[in-house]
This record gives sequence, C-alpha cells and structure tokens, in this order.
Amino acid sequence: MSEVRRARCAFLTMTDRQGYTIDDELALAPLGERGILVDTLAWNQEGIDWSRYGLVVVRSTWDYQHRIEAFLARLAEIEASGARLQNDLDLMRWNLDKRYLRDLAEQAVPTIPTLWLDRLPAGALASLFDELQTEVMILKPQVGAGAHGAWKLTRDNLAGQASEIEAFYGDRTLMAQPFVPSVESEGEISLIFFEGHFSHALQKLPKTGDFRSQEEFGSRLTPLTPEPELLSTAELALATLSSPPLYARVDLLRSPTPQQFWLIELELVEPSLYLSLDPQAPTRFAEAITHQLLDRGPGRQGFPRDAD
Repeated sequence: MSEVRRARCAFLTMTDRQGYTIDDELALAPLGERGILVDTLAWNQEGIDWSRYGLVVVRSTWDYQHRIEAFLARLAEIEASGARLQNDLDLMRWNLDKRYLRDLAEQAVPTIPTLWLDRLPAGALASLFDELQTEVMILKPQVGAGAHGAWKLTRDNLAGQASEIEAFYGDRTLMAQPFVPSVESEGEISLIFFEGHFSHALQKLPKTGDFRSQEEFGSRLTPLTPEPELLSTAELALATLSSPPLYARVDLLRSPTPQQFWLIELELVEPSLYLSLDPQAPTRFAEAITHQLLDRGPGRQGFPRDAD
C-alpha cells in the first residue's frame, strides 16, 4: 500500500456543535480521493491516541475560550504525541492574544488605532473616548472569540452599561478602538489562504442595527473578488510570518481613507474557512493538507521573521 493510502488526519471540533455553521466536512470527499482518512474529534475528548494521526488540524473548536489553559494543554499533548499539529502550536499561542495586532502594527501592517489595557478601572470608560478621539467606541477582550465580551459604546449610551462593562473587564485584559463606520455599510472582508496562497474571499455584512459580522448573529455572507489593495494588505500581514501556515483567514475593514484597508484579525487558530462559498475551496484545502501530510509542508511557523 502506498504512503498516501496510509495517511490519516484528524479535524478538531467541539462536543456541542448545535447552533454553529460548520462546513469543514466539505473537504472530506476531496481528501478521500487523495487516500486521506479524516476523523472529526472534539478537542476535549479523552482517550485519543493522537500518535495514530499524521496531521491534526484545529478547526471548529469554538468553545475553547472558556477553557483556554485546558485547550492549550490538549494541543501540547497532541504535539508531544508525534502528530503534526496545524497550525503550529507556538504560532497559535501567539495568535490567541489579540496583542499580536500590536506586533503586526510594529511591522507596518495597517491596523485600527488601539488602546491596550490590562483591566478597566471603575470610572475610566468616559476617558477612553477622549484618548481615542472618537464618539463611538468598540471594546473587546484581548483573549476571546465569537464577539463574546464585545461592546459598541457611545457617550450617550455609556451610563446604562458602565457597571456591567466594568464588572466584565475588572480583571480581564481588553482593547478599545474607535468604531469604523464601514463595518455597517460594507462589512468585514475575509480572505482565506492555504499555505500562503490566496484561495477565496467573502464579504460579511452585519444585519441592520448590529456591528457583529459572525453569521450566528445574522450577518449576510457574499463571495467577493478582492480588489488589489485588499489582497496586498492581506498578503502584507501574512508576510510577517516566518513560514506560511496551513490555513489563515485575514479579516479587514475599509478605513476612512477609501482605498486603504485596516487589518482587524489575522485568524490562525480556528477560523471558519467558508469552504461552502467557493466551489474549489474544499479541493484547495485538501491539496494543502495532502502536502502537509506527505511532503511535511513548509518549515516551522512563527512570528516575527527575525525572532530566531
């Protein structure tokens, strides 16, 4: 039996997938055509012999933010088993804390102006508007996913929410940013890459009156052909990495300068890859996984390029 016929891969997911849109299974058929067997396993499932797998791919592990240390311990266990973990564990550790955006800004990647706070002292919210020079502000946790803990604030609606926000961020790191109007008029734009190669893109337009782009909150997803400046900004963000990851999703917003885009997320842990929005995307993902399994893919991933 050839090497390709012995290849086995695991996709990591979560135990309770109800209410989530997951389309990773679209890659199973093209992987099967390449002789690769895939098991879809909850990341916190016990008793798994991870050494059975040539490759373990983190996918829809979208409950990890409630148990981050346990999640990282499981990933370390997988890596120690001899299975190849993708994306690379060190890269994912760096990417779990949104302070990575500060690192990218230092590498000349355009990002939204951001205040980084270790916690939110009582009575400090109002002063953040002045520091950001904005009338509308977004607060997010530095570690988190799925818009959990995100608030959109104005000076007018601040008083009614201040106590709840201060309680949430009293012992939690956070980031504060001016609200970017294009998130409501144009939405987020996501570009998906496999092994550093552009695959497909989409527009995520929030429902009326909302600013959250996740489809679980009712946003509208539309395939998109990226304009040159959009693609070049995404490629600039990826170029800061020492080696292309198996998968990456680059999320951007149009800045107040119409032809400029700001990076809002470089998703390297468990992003939805929206395989259903491009007929060839599942095949491209399968080809990248096959390369990783059989040719071991690119070298060890990391940030920044000159960190070694």
